[in-house]
Amino acid sequence: MVEMSNSEKQPQTHIALPIVIDIPVTKTQSHNHNKSQIHVQSSSILSQIHAGYFRISLALSSQALLWKVLIEPIEDAHALRKIFSFIPSTAFTFLWYLALFTLVTLSFLYVLRCVFHFDMVKDEFLSHVGVNYLFAPWISCLLLLESSPFVPSNSLSHRVLWCVFVTPVVVLDVKIYGQWFTKGKRFLSAVANPTSQLSVIGNLVGARVAAEMGWKESAICLFSLGISHYLVLFVTLYQRLPGNDNSLPPLLRPVFFLFFAAPSVASLAWRSISDEFDTASKMLFFLSFFLFMSLVSRPLLFKKSMKKFNVAWWAYSFPLTALALASAEYAHQVKGLTAHAVMLVLSLISVLVSVVLMIVTALNTSIPLPANNLDSDQKSNCTAT
Repeated sequence: MVEMSNSEKQPQTHIALPIVIDIPVTKTQSHNHNKSQIHVQSSSILSQIHAGYFRISLALSSQALLWKVLIEPIEDAHALRKIFSFIPSTAFTFLWYLALFTLVTLSFLYVLRCVFHFDMVKDEFLSHVGVNYLFAPWISCLLLLESSPFVPSNSLSHRVLWCVFVTPVVVLDVKIYGQWFTKGKRFLSAVANPTSQLSVIGNLVGARVAAEMGWKESAICLFSLGISHYLVLFVTLYQRLPGNDNSLPPLLRPVFFLFFAAPSVASLAWRSISDEFDTASKMLFFLSFFLFMSLVSRPLLFKKSMKKFNVAWWAYSFPLTALALASAEYAHQVKGLTAHAVMLVLSLISVLVSVVLMIVTALNTSIPLPANNLDSDQKSNCTAT
């Protein structure tokens, strides 16, 4: 299919984020060994934290937005919608802080990676897969900004932050879309892959946030940029990626869920621009729901990717959350029992998947315990990959 970055090629059986606890030592030899061990493990962490890890912050940020939407009081709300009113606001605040902490931590580690492993970052930027994940931290920032319980959407700080977060998205657009435009169809058919839809999602999320704060012209600009390239990308991927395509490594097949994430976010963006969930928004929602059903009806496609835990599993969460958000807006517009039942099911699936991913990630994170001697230190060192 396309040439993958080094970090995407290598299978990862678990997230290796070893935590070294520095303890007092009396022997100089052991002290020097511990320093060397800390340096080696720190270097190992920075070499493994590729841009794909921002899937985690993207998933948690979208979950925070979903919880904010679901617990908002609505007049004459349907009985199924009132179920979410029992969720305390403190739960949403905690989730928002968790998403923010995750994003800040991953960003800090990636900045260190840029400093100490610049060649790896350069390879990611030049990779047709890795470069798409560079959109993920900025999408996460925009989602956190939209769901923030502390920054009003009409405040000056909100608008300044939007400009700061959207600027890298536009810069990456120029790089990626410029290549598609100047190098033509053959180049696009060679480099297009499911992760390319993250570039579209970045524009659509930016458009939604701009529309929510009243900047309709900026919102229309970003929406037109994103939706036009989505149409081209969707046709290209539809022709190149049938369900039994083996050119995509089985490990990365969860990114197929991005196929219904883009139209879901487009539905939300157009709803904010038009101030109602109109026909265009409904059409995009139905498209995303159809693509979702097409994928979940083929579980064997994801069988190999589910054998061992990998950070790529987090690719399931954000698309499900985006679809749940779109279904919530659709149910609020049509006010029917079926629409609210679909919203309830999709929201519960989205929350359940995110919770399971957090638990599985915690269980598969390697945390060496403090050792009392040199031999135990060496043994704990072997747990890092």
